[in-house]
Formats: sequence, structure tokens, C-alpha cells
Amino acid sequence: MSVQEYLEKHLLSRKIEDAVNAAVRAKTPDPVLFISNHMKKAVPSVITKIHARQILDSRGIPTVEVDLQTNKGTFRASAPSGDVTGMYEAVELRDGDKGVYLGNSVMRAVKNINEKISEALVGMDPTLQSQIDQAMIDLDKTEKKGELGANAILAVSIAACKAGAAEREIPLYKHIAELFGNTSLTLPVPAFTVISGGKHAGNNLAIQDIMILPIGANRFDEALQMGSETYSHLKAVITEKYGIHGCNVGDAGGFTPNISSVQEGLDLVKEAIARTGYKDRIKIAIDVAATDFCIGTKYDLDFKTPNKSGQNFKSGEDMIEMYKELCADYQVVSIEDPFDKEDWEHIKYFSSLALCQVVGDGLLMSNPKRVERAIRESTCNALLLKVNQIGTVTEVFEVVRLAKDAHWGVVASHRSGETEDSFVADLAVGLGLGRIKAGAPCRGERVAKYNQVHIPISSPATTTNTKRHLPPSLF
Repeated sequence: MSVQEYLEKHLLSRKIEDAVNAAVRAKTPDPVLFISNHMKKAVPSVITKIHARQILDSRGIPTVEVDLQTNKGTFRASAPSGDVTGMYEAVELRDGDKGVYLGNSVMRAVKNINEKISEALVGMDPTLQSQIDQAMIDLDKTEKKGELGANAILAVSIAACKAGAAEREIPLYKHIAELFGNTSLTLPVPAFTVISGGKHAGNNLAIQDIMILPIGANRFDEALQMGSETYSHLKAVITEKYGIHGCNVGDAGGFTPNISSVQEGLDLVKEAIARTGYKDRIKIAIDVAATDFCIGTKYDLDFKTPNKSGQNFKSGEDMIEMYKELCADYQVVSIEDPFDKEDWEHIKYFSSLALCQVVGDGLLMSNPKRVERAIRESTCNALLLKVNQIGTVTEVFEVVRLAKDAHWGVVASHRSGETEDSFVADLAVGLGLGRIKAGAPCRGERVAKYNQVHIPISSPATTTNTKRHLPPSLF
């Protein structure tokens, strides 16, 4: 092929002339850079390469990280992980060799990305999120993504979403909003974990988390300040009463004083809030994670204390009475998983009392079928959204739409095994969710999410439409 034939085949003369004319019209001070960028925009972006590797999450356990390349650049994403996988959620793929990372390595999932998913997606338009996700779902062919691994599929789905935003030259949160059809950008209220218990901490506290919600803040950065200051005051309170060893932290960064009752923990938090002077501008929420200490139809609040286990059993009715007292005495405004994941009867009755927001986590596992049942039976009034329990960005949109159509609150949530990836923050803003739960206002993998929420504040395109709110059912 001659040079002239090559030029004519690719219309190079015309494209270069168009770029030069555009540079002249713009009177750009750097015409070479302008022409280069103009030419790049003229080329439709496609996925050119996908490469995965194994990295460690915040607990030192392997997870999947992906680099997805287009002609706009390289876009990185990683999959978070919980401490267990519920029977109703998408499943991670782990190698199972006890001699390597105690069976937790994810090299099979990495191989699936590099060999199977990459082959299926290379050449696709990164802005077509639903088509990319559907291609991976079709490739897997299992209900829970067990063939390729939900950890493999999710990491690629998130990376593709980031690439789509870059192709459209808009912020990630705005790209998510437009994909979802959300026209009202919302900055979420942060739910800071301040005391940890349950399976996430080495103390005797049965419930998993005590959290604070700075609902009186006028801006997200003010909410972040309120949370950080309260956390610091709480450290001082715990040090005074239990010594500095009480300030060790759990998986999510919450302090782990050796307390045995939720009331004891709530008293510490109340004292810390009082010292800040914020008073009623900060409310309290708890994550009970009751499935972890449910034995049959009873709840063992001393399950972590071997010499006392079995002596403090409570029935479902006893638990309801305890929650009534907590809401009245401590102004607890939100309770997550107050009963076992299959104890629909007690959750439904407790929700009907309208004492606080009732958030379904283990009950729902972000599973559309479970959410539909809970909506139909009026079992709870908020969804804890964990993206790795679903597996793709598109399916996340679907379950959020179910919850929003039912006028539920939605809480975007981290996992106990986290990475520095801040995607969940952009997701919370883009979908207009009322709350983000990312752990304590400390530890890099936690604050990465809170810091990312700052970005829309300084964007002129969103400040006039941005508001901070909690679902009305919370009050």
C-alpha cells in the first residue's frame, strides 16, 4: 500500500486538517497539545487490555485487583471482601489450598480475568456498562457467579465504570448518576464506626458496631470534622476508664475496650459526644449482626465470654424490649440486623413499632429476591448495600432501584476486608444514597472513602444541586 493510499484509507489528511483548524479557532497557546487531545477525542474508546493480579486487603487476606486499559488510560479497581459469604449472596472464588494464604489466595479468579474475561471484553465500549456486565454474567452462567468468581467480575465491572467516566470526560460519581438516571446528586451522611465488637473485635461485646451519625452538619466536610473530633474524645474517655489498651481497634477501626454490654459502650459514646459540645447534632446507630450470636431461637449476648456463654440468653421478645430501651435512653436512631437473618417475624414486628430505622444486612444480603420479600412483607425499611454481595455495577443499580421505589433508605457500605479503592463513595453520591458506612475516621482504607466524598463539594457543576440528608424514616 502506497503512502497516498494509506492516507486516503484512514482519512488522515482530513482529520489532521480538522484538528489544526480547531486549534486555530481556539487560539490555544499550545497547539501541539491541543491537536493531540483533539485527535484522541476523535477516536472512539474501546477496552484494549485487562490484567489482574492478587493483592492484600486490609486484613492481610488476598483479593483481586484489575487494571483495565483503553486509549484514555489505565483504570484500576479492586474487590472488597466480608468475613463470611452468606448463602444468598454472590460468591468469591478462592483457591482453597491451605498451604497458601491458609486457602484464601485468589489466583484462580485472577486467571479467569486474564484468560476468559479479558478475551470476552477487549474491544467493547467502556461506556456501555450494562453490556459489559451482561457479557460477564453470560460467560459465568451460574446464579451466584461461582464459575468466574464474584470477586473477579466485580473488580472488572468497577474498573469498566471508571473507564466509562473517563471516556465521557466527567467525574465518576456523575457518570454513575447518569447511568442510573439520577438527577439529584446527594452527599451522604457518614456513619462512623467508633466502637467495634462482635466477630470484628477481640473484646466481649456481642454486637458488631456502635456508630455515630453527624446529622446536624450542614456540609459533608463539617460532618467529617464532627466525626473525627468525637472519635478523638472517645479515645480519651476510653483511656481514662480502661487504660490505653482499650484503644486498640477492630477491623473497621472502631475502638475495642473490653466491655460486655451495649449499654456500657453507648455510655462511653454519649460521654464523648458531650465533650465535643455537639449534643443533639450527633445521633447514634448500632449494627447488632444478631445472626452471629443466635442459637436456635435464642440470642446469646455472652457468646464471646466462654465462662458466661449460655447464661445471658434472650428471646426475640427480650431483644425487642432491649431495643426499645436503647432507642429511648440513648436516642438510637438506626439499628442494623437486630435479629437473625431468618427471624423475619421479629424483625417485621420490631419495624412496625417505628422506633428507628431498621436496616437489613444479613437479612437481605443485597439479594433482589430477599429485598422484594422484605418490601412485600414490610420487614424493614432500609437496605445495607454491599456491592460485592451482588457482583456487577448494573445489578447494584437494580437492587437500589427496588429499595428506592419502596421509599426505603439505602446505606452504601464497606466490608471488613477493604482496599484503598474509593468506588463506594462515588457510588453513594451518584445514586443519591442517604448514608455511607465506611468504618472509623481512621485507617487509610476507611478514610479513603470519606475523603473521596469531598470531591463533589468543590465541583461547580454539583454544588447547587447537592444536599445532605437522611431518609425521613430515620427521625
